[in-house]
Amino acid sequence: MSLRTAYVAFATKAEPALTVAGKLAIPSAETKVPAVILCHGSDGVDGRGEFYRPALNAAGIATLEIDMWAARGSARGAAARPRSPIETLPDAFAAKRFLAEQPEIDAARIGIMGFSWGAVVTLLSATPGALARFGDGQGAFKAHMANYPVVWAYETVPGLSLAELTGAPILIQCGDADTYDDPDGLDQLMARLPEASRKVIRGVTYPGAGHGFDRDLPAQTINDPFAHKGKGGPVVMEFNPGAATASRDACVTFFSETL
Repeated sequence: MSLRTAYVAFATKAEPALTVAGKLAIPSAETKVPAVILCHGSDGVDGRGEFYRPALNAAGIATLEIDMWAARGSARGAAARPRSPIETLPDAFAAKRFLAEQPEIDAARIGIMGFSWGAVVTLLSATPGALARFGDGQGAFKAHMANYPVVWAYETVPGLSLAELTGAPILIQCGDADTYDDPDGLDQLMARLPEASRKVIRGVTYPGAGHGFDRDLPAQTINDPFAHKGKGGPVVMEFNPGAATASRDACVTFFSETL
């Protein structure tokens, strides 16, 4: 497979306005290809996107991994990030517009996926409110995949709600050893949502997997005020090979089917 890789930048309508950079990878094809935006977690671009990128590209799907922190001059980690993922929603929609303008990309088949912070962005981008506020006249994303998006927070924290959705398919993947949430946190979230939302969400919980189970780096302990269902405290991020491989396979299958 031939692949064209470029480092790109585009303007977003964040406040203040910013220029966000990213890595674009487009597989060669005779027709326009679908694309997926990759959104990092609180630790910034750390290899998680790259864990999925080759598999998506091999499936004929372009990828654009964006760096939301560098644009803001932010250091990595929970202490330096913006106050809310809502502040970075303009980045996701600006990335979608940028992709739609590329001649190799099918503008009607753009999805989004993210990890932790980026997973919250991914889920919120599936809401009509975010589309109306930040979409700048664009259509909705075609599909959304969110890995460990701190599931206790939805329908609990003001501004974080999945009660109304655009109708695009959503895949949420969590681990039952994630100390942001209860072991059955994803089941609890689904129970809180109306039937219309549950119909478009597919949930997967991996046994024994914690937060950042697809982060193929040495184990790391972080402190986050959103951890332990908002009580705050330490979180161990440790690679889980079985869950990571299953997640990557599920990612390719999900986007191949929905885009």
